[in-house]
Amino acid sequence: MYSLILHGRRLLELQKCRNFRFSLNPIQNASAFANSFSSVVSSQDDKKGQTFTVSYLVASLGFTTKLAQSISRKVSFQDKGNPDSVLSLLRSHGFTDSQISSVITNYPTLLILDAEKSLGPKLQFLLSRGASSSELTEILSKVPKILGKDTAISVYYDFVKEVIEADKSSEFQKLCHSLPQEGSKQGNKMRNVSVLRELGVPQERLFSLLTDDCTHVCGKERFDESLKKVVDMGFDPTTPKFVKALCVVYQISDKAIEDKVQVYKSVGFAVEDVWEMFKKSPTILIYSEMKIANSMEGYQGLGFSRDEFVMMFKRFPPCIGLSAEAVKKKTELVVKQMNWPLKALVTCPQVFGYSMEKRIVPRCNVIKALLSKGLLGSELPAMSSVFVCTDEVFLNRFVRKHDDKELVDKLMAIFTGKEEKTR
Repeated sequence: MYSLILHGRRLLELQKCRNFRFSLNPIQNASAFANSFSSVVSSQDDKKGQTFTVSYLVASLGFTTKLAQSISRKVSFQDKGNPDSVLSLLRSHGFTDSQISSVITNYPTLLILDAEKSLGPKLQFLLSRGASSSELTEILSKVPKILGKDTAISVYYDFVKEVIEADKSSEFQKLCHSLPQEGSKQGNKMRNVSVLRELGVPQERLFSLLTDDCTHVCGKERFDESLKKVVDMGFDPTTPKFVKALCVVYQISDKAIEDKVQVYKSVGFAVEDVWEMFKKSPTILIYSEMKIANSMEGYQGLGFSRDEFVMMFKRFPPCIGLSAEAVKKKTELVVKQMNWPLKALVTCPQVFGYSMEKRIVPRCNVIKALLSKGLLGSELPAMSSVFVCTDEVFLNRFVRKHDDKELVDKLMAIFTGKEEKTR
């Protein structure tokens, strides 16, 4: 394993709803109606809970509405009793507002845990082992999911503490942590996380692997084999793709991988193309043969040729995982409504991966406004110059460069959507 670590460092350096049908049996009808009514009530309760949760997070923690809405999809509640108790408990143990915000953002489930019977005793237990208040808040702010552990909480806490302390050094320090029973799930996890740390995987991703239910870091021999393959392929341990590739290789057998490569060959890809695409997007190997075939048919149905399909996926592999409906909507907007040629998407397939609401529509609206005023000449700008850039670059390129302040204000209103809201 040590040679693998050195090797890695060298490489681094280089449901739709079903139709409701009435049965002839009146008892079945009554049961079906009851179930349907229960489902409606449940849906209404969920919506009510999410609405309350968003309001609570904005008012109590100062979260933006966007962040609060994201959290409400993971956890929701309809009264402030329990969440208030949790926040009070954290503040009483020395957590600052900034730390509490970090804790709730990373582990929102904490808000619905029992403060008195669950969280309180865990915090007291960790303090009773000698942890200072500042140490406790620092560690739990970074890895709040430790508080979700019912067993071995001290084992996880001590391991995370050692990693944090070791990483504060200006020079790399190897961990000296004594692992749980060899061969156990916890022992394997900590051993493997230690190996990944030595390869250069960032602390944030290490802690996520440690506290989440990640099966690909729970094995031993299989983990070592998978890790060697990923390192040999040249993945950079400091990037998210490294862990994604490790997960895919760990979960899929060699035969399954070979079979998937053959599927891609059957639709026009060379073997080397498959591995190049895998390096860009490791998840391409998890798609079924039917998904791959359906994806190709969907793009061809929109007018792309087989060769264009292959070219697009080589440039932007995530294309294959997108829904047919999303691909169709984006194609219709930029080709039929904006009049970019279909070939523009072949050369710039990244557009398929962008959000309609956040990027494609606002930018198209600005371009249409500029075209209507004759400010872009007779031709559309290159698709890449419109979409493959940050908002800041786009605004500087197409909006702020104009001397007419009134025009700039109007374009900004179009870009942000405020013009439509004021109509």
